[in-house]
Amino acid sequence: MFFSSSSAFERACAFKHEQRQASVNAASKLFSSSLTSSEETLHQLPISKLVSGCKSGDISPFDIISAYGKKALEAQRCTNCVADLMLDDATRSVSSVSWGPAADSDSYSSDLVVRSKPLLGVPVSVKDCIDIAGHDTTVGLARRVGQPVERSSAIIRLLEDAGAIVIAKTTVPTALFSVDTDSKLFGTTSNPYSPDHGVGASTGGGAAMVACGGSKVEIGSDVAGSVRFPAHFCGVWSLKGSVGRWPVTGNRSSMMGVESVPTLTGPLTRSLEDLEQIYKRVIDMRPWEYDYTCVPIPWRPVNLQEEGRRLKWGVVWTDGVIPPSPACKRALSSVADSLREQGHEVVDFIPPNISEFLEVGYQLAFGDSGQQIRSNLVPKETVNPALASFLDLISLPRLFKKLLAKFCFSKDPIYANLLNVMHAKTIPEERALIVKRDQFREEWHEQWAKEGLDFVLTIPAPFPAVKHGEGLKASLMTASYSFLFNLLDYTAGSVPVTKVDRNLDALPVDFFTSPEYDAMNVICKTSYTVYDAESMHGLPVGVQIVGRRLEEEKVLEGMKVIQSALIQKGIAFEGK
Repeated sequence: MFFSSSSAFERACAFKHEQRQASVNAASKLFSSSLTSSEETLHQLPISKLVSGCKSGDISPFDIISAYGKKALEAQRCTNCVADLMLDDATRSVSSVSWGPAADSDSYSSDLVVRSKPLLGVPVSVKDCIDIAGHDTTVGLARRVGQPVERSSAIIRLLEDAGAIVIAKTTVPTALFSVDTDSKLFGTTSNPYSPDHGVGASTGGGAAMVACGGSKVEIGSDVAGSVRFPAHFCGVWSLKGSVGRWPVTGNRSSMMGVESVPTLTGPLTRSLEDLEQIYKRVIDMRPWEYDYTCVPIPWRPVNLQEEGRRLKWGVVWTDGVIPPSPACKRALSSVADSLREQGHEVVDFIPPNISEFLEVGYQLAFGDSGQQIRSNLVPKETVNPALASFLDLISLPRLFKKLLAKFCFSKDPIYANLLNVMHAKTIPEERALIVKRDQFREEWHEQWAKEGLDFVLTIPAPFPAVKHGEGLKASLMTASYSFLFNLLDYTAGSVPVTKVDRNLDALPVDFFTSPEYDAMNVICKTSYTVYDAESMHGLPVGVQIVGRRLEEEKVLEGMKVIQSALIQKGIAFEGK
């Protein structure tokens, strides 16, 4: 539509800006006032009460759209998190009294399940990489502007059949892979707690939307931490399940077809109660009848608190590349200490070589040396600096990288190894990497079982939210704590714990001249220049809880154990 001249990129961006602003302006005429007292009450309802109120007729879907429409506009004004405001579509979708199945649904769910509508009236926002019929799925790329898709993704068809109300698409960075959410199509999305700071990886717009109360649930995607990284930055809850648990068909990427590191779908919410409810109610809709990739595993109730048994938690304190900043280490220590005080066993867990495993993962993710991402860009379009730097590294001539690696090895073996291995892979090389990946998976499985762990605890990222424009210094390597569990296909969730405290979390005055800093690798030294407890004061900090494959129910219960332990210690995270 836009790519017949050299000005195509600018025209695509202008078109998307105007399209979005028109929808915001139209909504502002209807939803410009503050929430009424009854809307405030409605807005605070958890999913369970919202659904029951809709089913009983006590709550009107139009009241829901009004309340969340106002909050979505407020979220957009504060953070620039909306890619496509869909309040007109939402109003039309609830105009039918029956709230029947989605218009383009071809699911084979039973009439009983459809009529039960377990998500009736729940307002949902969706990351702009998930197909919704009649709307663009840009993935932050100009070439996808003005190309509305014909059919909704499996997760959207399921949600609509369940009675959910889709109210918006949320912002994403160009080509998705990023430390921050920024693109020429949508601009920069800001952190709800600080306009100077970002929102993290590619579900950042959705994390900001949920944190501001603009939607009850964000449906995001996760290939290297994109529902956990931004949840940590924005103080919300999230869960990445294992392959096959939630629908993914119709979930787009700038790197389609990378089966060795698959893209998954997962929710973000403001409360643990809502996180459990959305995950359970989606599974109750029998997602395997919407998406051939889903495994037919119904919800399996787990209640670790009623069992009252002593759980064993293994703490991973570092990934061997970038150690946690003081704020993130304090959050992890607080959780570990709180669990110990409740009688649980908390031990240090030192798994098989994490940095070597991550090295395998980066080679699999960028086995084409970034060619697929580059081919998606139009003239004048660029990716974020952190991704651009990584792609530039991969593109350097192999002989030059080998010489540079030899020069660097004695001082920085991690960087030297990356220089040696990051290049386009042949088919035999990629197959050998998959064998290595599976060997690491086997080692993790055996060590987990040997130590008798129930859960692993670590951080979602080594830093809280970083300032706009500092993604290059932070580097894509800051996603490694989350990416690790995509490689393992383990269930992992993000739990908000505390906020940065300028006094408790400052680096030592002599940190940058200390032996500790001197011993760091180059990537780590550069990354640590973004950490400043003073400017980060008040930003959210979370932890990551991990279970094994397909243990979504157990991980959600583990989150409850953490929440209870923190509350009993007097630590209760207060969101927006």
